[in-house]
Amino acid sequence: MIARVARVARLARIAAALLALALTGPLAAQGALPDWRGVWFLETAVPDINGFPPPDPSATSMGDVYPLLGLETAPFNAEGQARLAAMMAGQGDDKAPGWGYPMMMSGAAPLQFLVTPDETLILNVYRDIRHVYTDGRPLPPEEDRWPTTWGESIGRWEGDTLVIETVSVEEPIRYFFFVPPLSARARYVERIRKTGPDRIEDEITIEDPETLTGPWTRRMVYVRAEGLDRLIHEAFTNDRSEVENGVFTIEPPSD
Repeated sequence: MIARVARVARLARIAAALLALALTGPLAAQGALPDWRGVWFLETAVPDINGFPPPDPSATSMGDVYPLLGLETAPFNAEGQARLAAMMAGQGDDKAPGWGYPMMMSGAAPLQFLVTPDETLILNVYRDIRHVYTDGRPLPPEEDRWPTTWGESIGRWEGDTLVIETVSVEEPIRYFFFVPPLSARARYVERIRKTGPDRIEDEITIEDPETLTGPWTRRMVYVRAEGLDRLIHEAFTNDRSEVENGVFTIEPPSD
């Protein structure tokens, strides 16, 4: 009888320990994270059947469709204005392996979020991948940084809001046409949160001592894509897209 009571007590202690682990360990952390599953499009650029956003008759500028192209709202200093003028005079045929940051957050390409306790991944159909580390690490020191197309991002959770700080982003104007002419010294702070079952908001504030006179804040809204349960990555192979009468179409396969 005494042995049975001791065994029951031991099992009770094990069960209590497992319960405590579940309430405080990685499983609890995962359970507390928001559910951002699905495929998401910029609200102002939800594509039609061709995969491109339909014309918005109410838009008065490209900034109404793609917020980071609302360059008329940016507080550019003399250097920023000079860069913008040089870009507008150029051909704009430079290419990069994807949209890069920050443009991938403000383009027609659909996004997907993978949220884990230690890291959130943000990716699009062009295989742009942002690694946002939320494991408590700091940004790398200045001497260990170098500019890349997507920069270096760390994040933290404030309730259900993911706050991201991004630095060391290669100048986007070197790769794309008609984008903010920011420098590699720009610092980006985002606040991403889900505001409804099918709605995610991303407020981004940019500070750049080389091209801006002060902070520049823009807001993106993403809506969940209907009928899509996975992100199909574009490999640019067997490309049969063509423009016909000003509309993108798909050519039939060749014989």
